[in-house]
Amino acid sequence: MSYDLTNPELELSDPCPDIHILFIDFNDRFFEGVLAKCEVKWSPRMFSCAGVCSYEGRGGLCSIRLSLPLLKLRPRKDLIETLLHEMIHAFLFVTQRNRDRDGHGPEFQYHMHRINQMANTKITIYHSFHDEVAVYKQHIWRCNGPCRDRRPFFGYVKRTCNRAPGPNDLWWKDHKASCNGTFIKIKEPEGFGQRKRKKTDENTSPEKKAIASNSLDRYFANLGRGQVIGTQNRITAAASSSNSAGSSKGSAVDSKVKEKTGGHVKFLRRAHNPLGMINDRPSCKRGKLDCVDKS
Repeated sequence: MSYDLTNPELELSDPCPDIHILFIDFNDRFFEGVLAKCEVKWSPRMFSCAGVCSYEGRGGLCSIRLSLPLLKLRPRKDLIETLLHEMIHAFLFVTQRNRDRDGHGPEFQYHMHRINQMANTKITIYHSFHDEVAVYKQHIWRCNGPCRDRRPFFGYVKRTCNRAPGPNDLWWKDHKASCNGTFIKIKEPEGFGQRKRKKTDENTSPEKKAIASNSLDRYFANLGRGQVIGTQNRITAAASSSNSAGSSKGSAVDSKVKEKTGGHVKFLRRAHNPLGMINDRPSCKRGKLDCVDKS
């Protein structure tokens, strides 16, 4: 049974299809439904390749990522063929545990031709879009050494991100040995330096500092050390007033005891409560004061 997935009418009726719906449809049509453990998603940070299939674990799990920057403005046909290309890699991994992503051998080409005949597509071994990739490589360096006169790059290094050539590049040691020149940045995206300075100014603006000072952290500054309520003067005054009140109360009770015992009391036994607090009232037995006369 044949399908025409590249019908020009679909470019107008469905120019931006849902990749998840396409994946489910293609899995049932061309891959016997064995890619149930595989996921497909857009990648906004892929600038050098239109698609990639990553293998995760031994249970047949794999992930297909499609480049949003490279495919968002391409025809629908390119999206279909890129997705099918990566699904072939996923199918070979699930069925044969073939992890060689760059290997487009007989097995890959067999399924490629099979689907091309069934779906009227033109799946190829490589699907890099050179023009789109070149558009995103706007950070450019050039060496000032002898390699600027050598083919094929003439000392140019072009990248999509602002990462200068250095020791992390695999070719860096060979370049140091054969040229030993210095790479100087000669081009960057328009307004790139202004955006960077603006971001730095925002990080040091007084408004941002004011917002940081009003954060919730300031309400938990004394966490683990207790919360002091009132001032030290108030606490000292409260303690002194409590002591004076207790002493006046004790003197009043002692004067009453002396009146009832004729002034011969030398020692007064005071009752203690279970919490260890001294009770100012003298203990009584059968309504009489329990006193000890040591005279």
